[in-house]
Amino acid sequence: MAGGLVALLDDVAAITRAAAATLDDVAAAAGKASVKATGVVVDDAAVTPRYVHGFSPDRELPIIGKIALGSIRNKLLIILPVAMLLSQFLPGALPYLLIVGGTFLCYEGAEKVYEALGGGHAAAEEPTERGPAFEKTMVSGAIRTDLILSAEIMIISLSSVEDEPFVTRLLVLIAVAFLITALVYGVVALIVKMDDFGLALAKRKSTASQKIGRGLVSAMPKLMSILTVVGIAAMLWVGGHILLVNLGEAGFHWPADQLHHLEHWGKELVHGWFGGVLSWILGTTVSAVVGLILGAIIVAIMHVIPKRKKKAADAH
Repeated sequence: MAGGLVALLDDVAAITRAAAATLDDVAAAAGKASVKATGVVVDDAAVTPRYVHGFSPDRELPIIGKIALGSIRNKLLIILPVAMLLSQFLPGALPYLLIVGGTFLCYEGAEKVYEALGGGHAAAEEPTERGPAFEKTMVSGAIRTDLILSAEIMIISLSSVEDEPFVTRLLVLIAVAFLITALVYGVVALIVKMDDFGLALAKRKSTASQKIGRGLVSAMPKLMSILTVVGIAAMLWVGGHILLVNLGEAGFHWPADQLHHLEHWGKELVHGWFGGVLSWILGTTVSAVVGLILGAIIVAIMHVIPKRKKKAADAH
């Protein structure tokens, strides 16, 4: 009896150790996958604050909460089942999906550059009444945009663990879904409420608090501008890198080989960690340039050429 109990406890201990090791593997893989999707995450965090612009302060956090809940539903109920089915039964499709996702990121980044240079769309007239109906419309639009960004995040994350067993892939993607959603919408909540926090500090009697409060309020527009620029750069860099690497995975090796040779040359040129930094800078710059060129071609096809044709037709 005692021997059977000891054997049972040994089995339980072994199972516990295996489960702990699996959880450690899942946590490490989820962290790696999340880092790989950084560019899309930055873009997501840069895009979302505009959906609460103009609403009363008491509605900002509830709206962000609704969008975050919709984001989790997108990831777990729509994207996760499709991603798992593809990875299990059609793994060869993954590089092509990543090529499409990378191309879309390049297009989005180049489109934002085009808009910043004055070729953007005319600003839509905003309603003066921001009631429940308008809030519902804005939340629905944000969740639809999130679906595209979340799909890119999940597919990029899946590519990091495509060789892992089914259960590990599933657990990693679930962990990534919650981790990324909490990160993105936590940062968005902090950004959105920073000016309110600053105003509250500015109203205090303490001179130091007033200075900090006014500093936070004045920093908000600059922070949003920086976040926008970083988001655009990240989209072009990540989109271009995804495209180059996965063209190689799909059988067209030359672009990925050239990128690898350039990164290796940078690492060999300078010894120590400086070489690693130079390698990263070179790879990132080339990826961003490739992303911008490809995105600019698509922007020309989608916006510039039709715009010029319309102007020519109107002139006649």
